[in-house]
Amino acid sequence: MTTAKPRRKGQSPERLGHYGAIFCLPFVITFLTFSVYPVIRTLMMSFTNYKGFGDADPVGVDNYQRALADPLFWDAFLNTLKMWGLNIVLQLGLALLLTIVFNDIKYRMKGLSIFRALFYLPNLIACTSVAFLFKTLLDWQYGSVNQILLSSGLISEPINWLGGAGGTAQAVVGVIGAWMWFGNSFIMLMAGVQGISHDYYEAATIDGAGRWTIFAKITMPLLRPIMMYVAITSLIGGLQLFDIPYLISGTKGTPGRSLYTAVFYLFNMAFTNRQMGYAAAIAFVLFAIIAVFSFIAFRLMNKKED
Repeated sequence: MTTAKPRRKGQSPERLGHYGAIFCLPFVITFLTFSVYPVIRTLMMSFTNYKGFGDADPVGVDNYQRALADPLFWDAFLNTLKMWGLNIVLQLGLALLLTIVFNDIKYRMKGLSIFRALFYLPNLIACTSVAFLFKTLLDWQYGSVNQILLSSGLISEPINWLGGAGGTAQAVVGVIGAWMWFGNSFIMLMAGVQGISHDYYEAATIDGAGRWTIFAKITMPLLRPIMMYVAITSLIGGLQLFDIPYLISGTKGTPGRSLYTAVFYLFNMAFTNRQMGYAAAIAFVLFAIIAVFSFIAFRLMNKKED
């Protein structure tokens, strides 16, 4: 029979608690240095005319007034919403369809873990590689997509997918985002479906409910919180869209500015035009917009749950 080892003299609970605080200190210092300080510094910068070098003179809320009245910023924000809107529709739609297929007894397939890995794989590929791949495939003159469409007779002349006057470039970015992230949404929805009690389905089956009635009356309502979570996190990431449009455009979004997102505009203001103070104000305007959208989405989700 073993007995508990007696605590060494002087090792009081308070002293042991101090050891825990010491072990947490590296994380706290790192968090304050690389997360909290940059946010505070950016906020302070947004009230100045800082250009990245030299002295910064305070300008009050002029930068915020300029951002709210800047048509280029709002055009870029509208472009961002268009790309995100197509992305979330395709992403959630495809993830929900696959969830139905993989959970339906009639169509249930083996090897779910393999499919989950394959669907999630695009999310693990670096954005640089993804952008280069699609930029090569959709090249106006030598891209494989145009060559296949021309050889099959579906089009008579090459389509400028990434630089045309229409919304093809925005559609391409939306499709790329959906392709990269639908696997993540699929895994979340699958986890949500598998967490639903089978008693609901058994009771509905006994009452004579059909497959689609069960899906509409049981599965969808119980999946709504997860779908709202996916939509909110997608919105937060979508409004910060930058890497794919920047890497695909190759010309800083100048062709019709169709790929000019809000963060793209912020980037150009900060590092091309050297208007760091104004770019900082744009960052906090975006933060406020994301916070408002998230608050509204959470309120709608809680209201429907009640």
